[in-house]
Amino acid sequence: MRTLSTEGIAISLITFGEIYEGIYYGTNPKAAERAFVQFLRGAAVLPLNKGIMREFARIRGQLRAQGQIIGDNDIMIAATAIHCKLTLVTRNLNHFGRIPHLQLYRQSPS
Repeated sequence: MRTLSTEGIAISLITFGEIYEGIYYGTNPKAAERAFVQFLRGAAVLPLNKGIMREFARIRGQLRAQGQIIGDNDIMIAATAIHCKLTLVTRNLNHFGRIPHLQLYRQSPS
């Protein structure tokens, strides 16, 4: 993440909510929240808007037609990245790899 942060970091509002769920139901909520608040000092939180939701509808319809549907949260995160012309950093290539036109960060082998 440090090497990527020079170009700027942003998270979807959906990711923000998913992280807070982990904070609230994790083993040490106070420490986790402190760490997340520290992370947010260098990251933007991207809100949902009509353009993102139109992209969401397009992606969801395509995946449904192909029998490849994934969770709505993942689709909204992907739609945010596509709409904002950003590269998505994720370990969940199984879900996000199904989404056409989504730029995924792939770490080069060391």
